[in-house]
Amino acid sequence: MTCRRIGAVVLALLLAACGKPSGGPVELRLWAMGREGEVVKELLADFERDNPDIRIKVQQLPWLSAQEKLLTAFAGDVTPDLCQLGNTWIPQFAALGAIAPLDEQVARPGGLAAADYFPGIWASNQLDKVLYGVPWYVDTRLVYYRKDLLAAAGFAKAPATRDEWLSAMRVLKRRNPERFGVLLPLNEYEQLLSFALQQETPLLRDGDRYGNFRSAEFRRTLAFYAGLFGEQLAPRVSATQISNVWDEFANGYFAFYISGPWQIGEFKRRLPAARQDSWMTAPLPGPGGPGASLAGGASLVVFKASRHKEQAWRVVEYLSRPDVQRRFYALTGNLPPRRSAWSGSALEQDQYAAAFRDQLERAKSPPKVPEWERIGTEMRLVTEALVAGQMTLDQAVTELDARADRILEKRRWMLSKGTTQ
Repeated sequence: MTCRRIGAVVLALLLAACGKPSGGPVELRLWAMGREGEVVKELLADFERDNPDIRIKVQQLPWLSAQEKLLTAFAGDVTPDLCQLGNTWIPQFAALGAIAPLDEQVARPGGLAAADYFPGIWASNQLDKVLYGVPWYVDTRLVYYRKDLLAAAGFAKAPATRDEWLSAMRVLKRRNPERFGVLLPLNEYEQLLSFALQQETPLLRDGDRYGNFRSAEFRRTLAFYAGLFGEQLAPRVSATQISNVWDEFANGYFAFYISGPWQIGEFKRRLPAARQDSWMTAPLPGPGGPGASLAGGASLVVFKASRHKEQAWRVVEYLSRPDVQRRFYALTGNLPPRRSAWSGSALEQDQYAAAFRDQLERAKSPPKVPEWERIGTEMRLVTEALVAGQMTLDQAVTELDARADRILEKRRWMLSKGTTQ
C-alpha cells in the first residue's frame, strides 16, 4: 500500500471516529467569580454524583476582570455554557444577544417557582418581560446602627422614616458635635441610588432614552442626601479615608452605617466583645416609612452559543434548589433569593438577618440598560462635586441629565432603528 493510500485510510478512520458519539458524559463549562467560584465546586460534587451523564468544569474568575473576559469570550465565540453574572450586567449581555432567554424552561411543570423569589430580585433579571437569568444570591443595603447610642439620646427604636432619622441624627450631633450621624463614603454611589429607588419617578425617561434627574422627586432625594453633609451629620470623606470602619463604628464616630449583608459577619468578628450587644440592623428609612433599597447580587445565565443548553439548565435548577441555597449560604454568607430557602435555615435564627428579609421584599433594581454603570459613575462624580460646594443643586441635576443623555446617545440611535442589539 502506498503512503498516499495509507494516509487516506488513516484520515477516513479519524473522520469516522470524530462522527461517532464518545459515549462519555457531557462536559459543561461554568464560569464563576471570586469566592463563589471556589464554593460552587463543592456544591456540584453531589450534582455530578446524581447526574453521571454530566461533568462540570468550573473556571474561577476575579471580579475585577470578569466582565472584560466575558466580553472577550463573546467576541471570540468561546463563551462558557453557563455563568455567574452580576445582576447589573444582565442588560449588557442580553443586548449583545449573548445569553439565552429562560422563560420556556421556568414555565415547565415542576420548574422553578418564580413567585417564591423576592420580586425585585426576579425583576432585575427581566428585560421587556423576558427572563435572562435566575437569581443565585441576593444582597441589598440597609442600616446598621448603634442601638445604645440611640437609647442614650432618647430613641427606643430605629427610625422608620427619613424625618425620624434626621431627628435622631440631629440629637446625636448636639450631644457630641465631634461625631456624626451616618457614614456615606463619597466614593460610593450605592447609598444615594438606594434613596433614589424609593421614589416613584424613574431615574431615566422616555423608554430609558434620557436622564430624568431634573424631576422634582430626584431633586428632593438629592437635596436630602446633600443636606446630610451640609448639616455635618455625615463626614465629607471617602471610604479610603476611614482606616477601619468597624473600629470607628465601635468608637461611635458615626451611629448609622448603610451597607450589605456581608457586614453581619464582619461586625460579629471585628467589633470588640463589649460592643457585640450594642448594634442592630434595620430597614432603610424612606419618605413615609421603611423604603426600598438596591437589589443586588448575582444570577445564573445560559449562553446562547452553548451546545448543551438542556444540561446547563439542569445545573441552574440544582443550584436554585432551596436546600442547596441553604448550603450555599452556610459556605459563603450570601443571602438566598428564594423565600423558601430562608425557612429552616440559620437565617431564621439570626437577629441581624431579619431586617434583610424585610428589606428584600422592597428591593428594586436600577434602570435596566447596559449603560447604567457608566451613568452611576457620573452620579457619583457629580454628587461629590455638589457635596464639595463646587455645584449648586440646580447645576448638579442639570449636569447629571446632560451626562446621562450623552451616554444614552447610542441607545437612542439604535432604538430609532428598531433594535438595541
